[in-house]
Amino acid sequence: MRHRHLLSPITLRGVALPNRMIMGSMHLGFEGLPDAWPRLADFYAERARGGIGLIVTGGVAPNPQGSFGPDGTVLTSEAELPGHRLVTQAVHAQGGRIIMQILHCGRYSRAADIVAPSPLRAPINSQAPRELSDAEIERTIADFARCARLAVQAGYDGVEVMASEGYLINEFLALRTNKRTDRWGGDLHGRMRFLVEIVRAVRAALGERAMMSVRLSMIDLVEDGLAADEVVAVARAIEAEGCDLINSGIGWHEARVPTIAHTVPQGAWAWATARVKAMVGIPVAASNRIKTADLAESLIAEGQCDMVSMARPLLADPAFAAKVAAGETEAINACIGCNQGCLDPIFTGGAATCLVNPRAGREGEFQSRRPCETQRVAVVGGGPAGMACALEAARRGHDVALFDAAQELGGQFILARAVPGKEEYLATPAYYAQALKKVGVELHLGRPATARDLAPYGRIVLATGIRPRRLDLPGADHPMVVGYEDILSGRKRAGARVAILGSGGIGFDVALYLVGEDHETDFNAEWGIDRAFTARGGLAEPVAPPPARRAITMLQRKADRPGAALGKTTGWIHKAHLQRHHVDMLAGVAYRRIDDKGLHITVNGEERLVEADTVIVCIGQEPRRDLADELKALGREVQLIGGARDASKLDALAAFEEGTRLGLAL
Repeated sequence: MRHRHLLSPITLRGVALPNRMIMGSMHLGFEGLPDAWPRLADFYAERARGGIGLIVTGGVAPNPQGSFGPDGTVLTSEAELPGHRLVTQAVHAQGGRIIMQILHCGRYSRAADIVAPSPLRAPINSQAPRELSDAEIERTIADFARCARLAVQAGYDGVEVMASEGYLINEFLALRTNKRTDRWGGDLHGRMRFLVEIVRAVRAALGERAMMSVRLSMIDLVEDGLAADEVVAVARAIEAEGCDLINSGIGWHEARVPTIAHTVPQGAWAWATARVKAMVGIPVAASNRIKTADLAESLIAEGQCDMVSMARPLLADPAFAAKVAAGETEAINACIGCNQGCLDPIFTGGAATCLVNPRAGREGEFQSRRPCETQRVAVVGGGPAGMACALEAARRGHDVALFDAAQELGGQFILARAVPGKEEYLATPAYYAQALKKVGVELHLGRPATARDLAPYGRIVLATGIRPRRLDLPGADHPMVVGYEDILSGRKRAGARVAILGSGGIGFDVALYLVGEDHETDFNAEWGIDRAFTARGGLAEPVAPPPARRAITMLQRKADRPGAALGKTTGWIHKAHLQRHHVDMLAGVAYRRIDDKGLHITVNGEERLVEADTVIVCIGQEPRRDLADELKALGREVQLIGGARDASKLDALAAFEEGTRLGLAL
């Protein structure tokens, strides 16, 4: 068996799990909505149906002070059990197992009255906490126990105690946030007392039959975080109190080190988990940037962990585990680590979904039904919108053909593969290629579709995408001026002095590509991660990159800061990387002309010259609608989707959703 370690059963507290795969906890953002419980039931039931060994819910607070905010989920009384029972019954009906995570946000909370071990404001929260009194700490421990007892009443198979990511328990553990001198602070024994007593109380509340996991920070990635030996000591202490599973947490939310974005190497944190596994006798789960069955299998086979926790891969494909069991890993719709559908919306007040799987979190909304009448459907364009539309239409029974002028599927995703860290984006067109073949979609690649090609089809969908906007500027026809597609495709190379016009997503991708073309970057060295774990928090001094071989200047007309429109959880990473490599960024620029000397601009009322050998144009896109105009002139009806309909920005998240919705509606 190819993945025999990953697929081997494991028993926790007498509960037999069919495999070593866990769906890790994720806050989904719709927990406080009126239809939250039915949506959660549908969401988790689909993952249980997909064969995942164990599900961990999003965080549920043991009291109002510990909630995410006014709409956060709290479990404090039996009156709140009916919604939870919808979830547990739905999961158990599919043969799954589910445990509820108990999470007290501490100083990360947006509640009215936030608390912490010491009154220190978190850098990611404008509100300062007040210090918990001794009596309040005792009550909070009792609240955890009550919450665990209620979870069992709700039908959960156990609970997970959240003790990582910089939340309340982690705040007690670390010198960074625990300045107390009473019995809850001081040395490690005092600082871990809060967690140890919670685990003891929760174990008693659960009884002998329910599972207990503790999500423990393997490496804090903040100054004055836990030391290496302290992490092990805490793990041993909770093992002694009856913990059944230690699940890995990596980094605090306030850490200035990326932990789950696509720029982080896959399996980057398994070494930190392996340190703890070697020192305890209970199962330990690895997490963060484990997205393929092959990697998960190797980590378990090599003894670095006993289980793997994967949250976002189960957003992308809820049937992940079932496909592994069936030996069909090539059919997995892989997470690409983009954060655009899952984490970015959470940090801007939205609900989580998935860029490559728009159904995620909306399972009841995206229903596939056989059409009243099957039709011959032509989809022109093999980018995100076109691939998604063709696949859903064919799954429903329509006779579908997909046309694309390129030799391969993917559209703008094909360009993304050149950007360091985005190589895994190619997993998406690879998935669609096999899925489209499986449902019988005819592929016509390698030449533009014509009106004559489309004549036999009753329905025509144009997902022809975009073309880069042309530069309207004196000197725009100078030989040094090139488009971003020429650079990212490798058709042309940039010189030693580069001006990039535009600081949106494409502009940043081009800059990242050029920096990566100069030399490879060591992730641990760049971000100051000490794998020897000699300092608290596992941090070291970042290693400065070698001198740049190119002088790169990014420019934009808008006066706001460059990169402001990038993803909330990834934009800061890209900007920090480019700044380390001495990429200049100018805003509020007026472009004047291009000549042999370079780019002439005005900024802050001052005329300047940006000396350049290459000027790369990244100033936006226009819809590609030539074929639409021709077909309409012939009296044919067409439907435009994706960039062909709206090219105001390159938005793969919207394109996949739009294509999926149309495919389900045809």
